[in-house]
Amino acid sequence: MAVADPTLEFEAELHAGGARYVIGCDEVGRGAIAGPVGVGLCVVDVEIGTHPEGLRDSKMLSEKRREALAPLAASWALYSAVGLATAEEVDSVGIIRALGLAGKRALGQLHAAGASIRESVILLDGSHDWLTPSLSTPLHVRTRVKADRDCASVAAASVVAKVHRDRLMIDADAVHPGYGWTGNKGYGSAGHYEGLATLGPSPLHRLTWLHSAPDEAEDVA
Repeated sequence: MAVADPTLEFEAELHAGGARYVIGCDEVGRGAIAGPVGVGLCVVDVEIGTHPEGLRDSKMLSEKRREALAPLAASWALYSAVGLATAEEVDSVGIIRALGLAGKRALGQLHAAGASIRESVILLDGSHDWLTPSLSTPLHVRTRVKADRDCASVAAASVVAKVHRDRLMIDADAVHPGYGWTGNKGYGSAGHYEGLATLGPSPLHRLTWLHSAPDEAEDVA
């Protein structure tokens, strides 16, 4: 069955409820065994206009299509940002707190760019609010299951974040070759594990994850 295009219907409900802006929020790299975890944010308002044609949750798009859509999604949003937390931070504080660090850093980028965070509702994909515990000042956060599929602001954030992180991993492959990061982007593919068996871990590997299964699968395209 075909999946419907994302819309701004839920964002419109949030605007009607008093939010001047909605900040779509999605994570990327959560299930990888190497590289950073990232959080993408895209800000929209009630007058934002139609989102780019073909926009989808990043996991539903080919790499080529994501690359084409990312600049369109970033230009469509009033503001966009991607925050990162390193593999070392994932090892040190755990994946959930690392997601919070990445989200806080992305919010800092938006604030520095001029976005009005306090007049916004942050629309977070999923059912767990991992962002609020990392914030020194409480913000209005709403969670929504499948928001990356159904809500255009979150779909845009997912694409912007995915392409940003993928490019980092492709660049890292030139510095730490042998793990196949150009293809697997740091996820646990067979080729990646073969590289680990031959070379051992790099400085970008999440050492606490190498002997246990990641807590959430994600596409590696």
